[in-house]
Amino acid sequence: MNFMEEKILDEGEVKQGHILKVGSFLNHQLDVAFLADVGKAFYDHFGGRGINKILTVEASGIAIACMTAPYFHVPVLFAKKSKSHNLDAEVYSSVVHSYTYDMDNTLTVSKRYLTAEDRILIVDDFLAAGAAMKGLLALCEQAGASVEGIGVAIEKGFQGGGDKLREKGYDVCSLAIIDAMSAEGIRFR
Repeated sequence: MNFMEEKILDEGEVKQGHILKVGSFLNHQLDVAFLADVGKAFYDHFGGRGINKILTVEASGIAIACMTAPYFHVPVLFAKKSKSHNLDAEVYSSVVHSYTYDMDNTLTVSKRYLTAEDRILIVDDFLAAGAAMKGLLALCEQAGASVEGIGVAIEKGFQGGGDKLREKGYDVCSLAIIDAMSAEGIRFR
Protein backbone atom coordinates (compact mmCIF):
# COMPACT_ATOMS: atom_id res chain seq x y z
CA MET A 1 0.00 0.00 0.00
CA ASN A 2 1.40 3.41 -0.96
CA PHE A 3 1.17 6.76 0.84
CA MET A 4 -1.90 7.95 -1.12
CA GLU A 5 -3.85 4.75 -0.48
CA GLU A 6 -3.02 4.95 3.24
CA LYS A 7 -4.16 8.57 3.41
CA ILE A 8 -7.43 7.74 1.64
CA LEU A 9 -8.13 4.90 4.08
CA ASP A 10 -7.22 7.07 7.08
CA GLU A 11 -9.09 10.25 6.12
CA GLY A 12 -11.33 9.63 3.10
CA GLU A 13 -15.09 9.21 3.32
CA VAL A 14 -17.16 7.24 0.82
CA LYS A 15 -20.52 8.86 0.09
CA GLN A 16 -23.48 7.78 -2.03
CA GLY A 17 -23.10 8.14 -5.77
CA HIS A 18 -19.47 6.99 -5.89
CA ILE A 19 -18.29 10.15 -4.17
CA LEU A 20 -15.01 10.02 -2.25
CA LYS A 21 -14.59 12.96 0.11
CA VAL A 22 -10.94 13.85 0.68
CA GLY A 23 -11.51 17.40 1.84
CA SER A 24 -9.36 16.97 4.93
CA PHE A 25 -6.16 16.79 2.90
CA LEU A 26 -6.64 17.28 -0.85
CA ASN A 27 -9.46 19.47 -2.11
CA HIS A 28 -10.77 21.64 0.71
CA GLN A 29 -8.25 21.72 3.54
CA LEU A 30 -4.74 21.12 2.22
CA ASP A 31 -2.09 18.96 3.87
CA VAL A 32 0.85 20.80 2.35
CA ALA A 33 3.55 18.35 3.48
CA PHE A 34 1.49 15.52 2.00
CA LEU A 35 1.03 17.46 -1.25
CA ALA A 36 4.80 17.94 -1.44
CA ASP A 37 5.06 14.14 -1.40
CA VAL A 38 2.52 14.04 -4.26
CA GLY A 39 4.65 16.49 -6.25
CA LYS A 40 7.79 14.46 -5.58
CA ALA A 41 6.07 11.25 -6.70
CA PHE A 42 5.12 12.92 -10.00
CA TYR A 43 8.68 14.17 -10.42
CA ASP A 44 10.05 10.68 -9.74
CA HIS A 45 7.81 9.32 -12.50
CA PHE A 46 8.00 12.11 -15.10
CA GLY A 47 11.35 13.81 -14.39
CA GLY A 48 13.82 13.91 -17.27
CA ARG A 49 11.17 14.35 -19.97
CA GLY A 50 11.89 18.00 -20.69
CA ILE A 51 8.64 19.20 -19.15
CA ASN A 52 8.53 22.99 -19.20
CA LYS A 53 5.02 23.65 -17.90
CA ILE A 54 2.43 22.03 -15.65
CA LEU A 55 -1.22 22.33 -16.69
CA THR A 56 -4.28 21.77 -14.52
CA VAL A 57 -7.86 22.96 -14.17
CA GLU A 58 -9.17 25.27 -11.46
CA ALA A 59 -9.68 24.86 -8.59
CA SER A 60 -8.68 21.58 -6.92
CA GLY A 61 -5.84 20.84 -9.32
CA ILE A 62 -4.02 24.09 -8.57
CA ALA A 63 -2.61 23.03 -5.19
CA ILE A 64 -1.26 19.78 -6.63
CA ALA A 65 0.24 21.61 -9.60
CA CYS A 66 1.87 24.22 -7.35
CA MET A 67 3.39 21.54 -5.13
CA THR A 68 4.68 19.64 -8.19
CA ALA A 69 6.14 22.59 -10.12
CA PRO A 70 9.10 23.29 -7.80
CA TYR A 71 10.51 19.81 -8.46
CA PHE A 72 10.50 20.54 -12.21
CA HIS A 73 11.42 24.26 -11.83
CA VAL A 74 8.59 25.23 -14.20
CA PRO A 75 5.49 27.44 -14.10
CA VAL A 76 1.93 26.29 -13.52
CA LEU A 77 -0.86 27.12 -15.96
CA PHE A 78 -4.46 26.47 -14.97
CA ALA A 79 -7.46 26.37 -17.24
CA LYS A 80 -10.20 28.67 -16.05
CA LYS A 81 -13.76 27.36 -15.84
CA SER A 82 -15.53 30.69 -16.16
CA LYS A 83 -15.22 33.87 -18.15
CA SER A 84 -12.93 36.43 -16.63
CA HIS A 85 -12.45 40.07 -17.57
CA ASN A 86 -8.71 39.75 -17.03
CA LEU A 87 -8.28 36.85 -19.47
CA ASP A 88 -6.74 37.63 -22.84
CA ALA A 89 -9.06 37.80 -25.85
CA GLU A 90 -7.01 35.15 -27.68
CA VAL A 91 -7.78 31.86 -25.91
CA TYR A 92 -8.05 28.16 -26.52
CA SER A 93 -11.28 26.69 -25.19
CA SER A 94 -12.94 23.33 -24.64
CA VAL A 95 -16.33 22.41 -23.18
CA VAL A 96 -16.34 19.70 -20.51
CA HIS A 97 -19.04 18.19 -18.34
CA SER A 98 -18.47 18.22 -14.58
CA TYR A 99 -19.62 15.00 -12.90
CA THR A 100 -19.34 16.60 -9.46
CA TYR A 101 -21.53 19.60 -10.30
CA ASP A 102 -23.55 18.02 -13.15
CA MET A 103 -22.98 20.97 -15.46
CA ASP A 104 -20.94 21.97 -18.49
CA ASN A 105 -17.94 24.26 -18.13
CA THR A 106 -15.89 25.95 -20.81
CA LEU A 107 -12.20 25.57 -20.03
CA THR A 108 -10.06 28.41 -21.32
CA VAL A 109 -6.36 29.25 -21.39
CA SER A 110 -4.61 32.18 -22.96
CA LYS A 111 -2.78 31.51 -26.22
CA ARG A 112 0.04 33.58 -24.71
CA TYR A 113 0.74 30.88 -22.09
CA LEU A 114 0.18 27.63 -24.01
CA THR A 115 2.20 27.21 -27.19
CA ALA A 116 3.59 24.61 -29.57
CA GLU A 117 6.94 24.84 -27.76
CA ASP A 118 5.44 23.55 -24.52
CA ARG A 119 6.10 20.07 -23.14
CA ILE A 120 3.22 19.64 -20.72
CA LEU A 121 2.62 17.58 -17.61
CA ILE A 122 -1.11 17.61 -16.82
CA VAL A 123 -2.00 17.08 -13.15
CA ASP A 124 -5.31 16.89 -11.31
CA ASP A 125 -6.82 15.65 -8.07
CA PHE A 126 -9.28 13.11 -9.53
CA LEU A 127 -9.69 11.16 -12.75
CA ALA A 128 -13.05 9.43 -13.20
CA ALA A 129 -14.67 9.21 -16.63
CA GLY A 130 -12.01 11.58 -17.98
CA ALA A 131 -14.05 14.60 -19.08
CA ALA A 132 -11.72 17.19 -17.52
CA MET A 133 -8.65 15.40 -18.93
CA LYS A 134 -10.19 15.33 -22.40
CA GLY A 135 -10.76 19.07 -22.11
CA LEU A 136 -7.17 19.74 -21.03
CA LEU A 137 -5.85 17.49 -23.80
CA ALA A 138 -8.00 19.37 -26.32
CA LEU A 139 -6.45 22.66 -25.18
CA CYS A 140 -2.95 21.21 -25.65
CA GLU A 141 -3.88 19.87 -29.08
CA GLN A 142 -5.24 23.26 -30.15
CA ALA A 143 -1.94 24.86 -29.12
CA GLY A 144 0.21 22.14 -30.69
CA ALA A 145 1.76 21.48 -27.26
CA SER A 146 3.22 18.06 -26.47
CA VAL A 147 1.70 16.17 -23.51
CA GLU A 148 4.52 14.30 -21.80
CA GLY A 149 2.35 12.73 -19.11
CA ILE A 150 -0.69 12.89 -16.87
CA GLY A 151 -0.38 12.82 -13.08
CA VAL A 152 -3.45 12.09 -10.98
CA ALA A 153 -3.74 11.89 -7.22
CA ILE A 154 -6.78 9.58 -7.20
CA GLU A 155 -8.21 7.63 -10.12
CA LYS A 156 -11.65 6.06 -9.97
CA GLY A 157 -10.63 3.06 -12.06
CA PHE A 158 -14.17 1.70 -12.14
CA GLN A 159 -15.23 4.70 -14.27
CA GLY A 160 -12.73 3.90 -17.03
CA GLY A 161 -11.27 7.31 -17.86
CA GLY A 162 -7.70 6.36 -17.04
CA ASP A 163 -7.88 3.11 -18.98
CA LYS A 164 -9.11 4.97 -22.08
CA LEU A 165 -6.26 7.46 -21.83
CA ARG A 166 -3.70 4.67 -21.46
CA GLU A 167 -5.19 2.90 -24.50
CA LYS A 168 -4.58 6.13 -26.46
CA GLY A 169 -0.90 5.98 -25.47
CA TYR A 170 -0.79 8.52 -22.64
CA ASP A 171 1.45 7.81 -19.67
CA VAL A 172 -0.98 8.17 -16.77
CA CYS A 173 0.55 8.02 -13.29
CA SER A 174 -2.22 7.67 -10.71
CA LEU A 175 -1.04 7.56 -7.12
CA ALA A 176 -4.10 5.54 -6.10
CA ILE A 177 -6.49 3.68 -8.39
CA ILE A 178 -9.79 2.70 -6.82
CA ASP A 179 -11.46 -0.29 -8.46
CA ALA A 180 -14.46 -0.37 -6.11
CA MET A 181 -15.80 1.63 -3.20
CA SER A 182 -18.83 1.44 -0.96
CA ALA A 183 -19.79 2.07 2.64
CA GLU A 184 -18.10 -1.27 3.40
CA GLY A 185 -14.73 -0.14 2.11
CA ILE A 186 -12.40 0.65 -0.77
CA ARG A 187 -10.60 -1.79 -3.07
CA PHE A 188 -7.46 -0.48 -4.77
CA ARG A 189 -6.04 -1.79 -8.02
